[in-house]
Amino acid sequence: MPAEPVVIKVRDDGPLKVTGPVTVVDADGTPFPLPDGPVALCRCGLSRTKPFCDRSHRDGPFRDAVRVAA
Repeated sequence: MPAEPVVIKVRDDGPLKVTGPVTVVDADGTPFPLPDGPVALCRCGLSRTKPFCDRSHRDGPFRDAVRVAA
């Protein structure tokens, strides 16, 4: 049975949504405890729970809608 793929989705004006089996580690190599299901990683820099998103981007000036260049 193939392993579930890791998918990272860039959300318009929001975080990176990560699905699949993933481990997030700090600079010392210590893994963060993760909830079951998708993980949202902050892109705006405003989150008080970095590296995770706490939805602070909704109240800040962060705007970004990345698309693949043709």
